[in-house]
Amino acid sequence: MDSTSPEPSLYTVKAVFILDNDGNRLLSKYYDPELYPSMKEQKTFERNVFNKTHKADNEIAFLEGMTIVYKSSIDLFFYVVGSAQENELMLMSVLNCLFDSLSHILRKNVERRCLLENMEGVFLVVDEIIDGGVILESDPQQVLQKVNYRADENPLTEQSVAQVLQSAKEQIKWSILK
Repeated sequence: MDSTSPEPSLYTVKAVFILDNDGNRLLSKYYDPELYPSMKEQKTFERNVFNKTHKADNEIAFLEGMTIVYKSSIDLFFYVVGSAQENELMLMSVLNCLFDSLSHILRKNVERRCLLENMEGVFLVVDEIIDGGVILESDPQQVLQKVNYRADENPLTEQSVAQVLQSAKEQIKWSILK
């Protein structure tokens, strides 16, 4: 085996961040403390990544010795960062899991306002997918199950009028059948 190739590592993800369509940080987690140790360095890196990717139609970028996979939705940009040698498919599976999990939690309204209103759920999802740079889960259904999120457990105040009416009809129907 080539002695110059790096040792395999479970520490796949170097960073995850979500930016709005102006390049402002909404969420970021850096897992390698030596990569960008200060907030200023992190924001500079994020700005450089955003400038390189926000008008591109690609899904992968290489910048500052990092492999970056990304996806956009309405007014958000999702990024997963790994080392230059990292497998892009592994990073993409993390990105897709993050996006699909958040899409479910945000009821397919993957936009800035909804994301900000549900930040605690967003952080829970990120923490279930990645821990310290190690990928724990890449199946959105498993992530949603672990964060105990189910659409049918929402409080009444979060349900639409149609959902409340449908629920009431079902309860009446079942009480009549009994």
